[in-house]
Amino acid sequence: MRANKNVTKPGLNPDDDAPELTDEWFARGKLYVDGKPIRRGRPKGSGTKELVSLRLDKEALAAFRASGRGWQVRINDAVTRAAKRLQRQA
Repeated sequence: MRANKNVTKPGLNPDDDAPELTDEWFARGKLYVDGKPIRRGRPKGSGTKELVSLRLDKEALAAFRASGRGWQVRINDAVTRAAKRLQRQA
């Protein structure tokens, strides 16, 4: 009769059948839905906006910032309305 081989991998505790699941272990994991991996982090943008560098008057910028969260969206809305007025005039 043959002797049993050591089937335990080096570094594993044979008395512990389920190692502790840490935050680090979960952070490295991948989430799948219907067999497709789900991307983590910030979602991709709509692709309809372009990053630009723009100089604005300090007073105008301060007024938008003072209006609270979403001030960049409100600036975009104001610029969009102004652009539509310009198109109507042309």
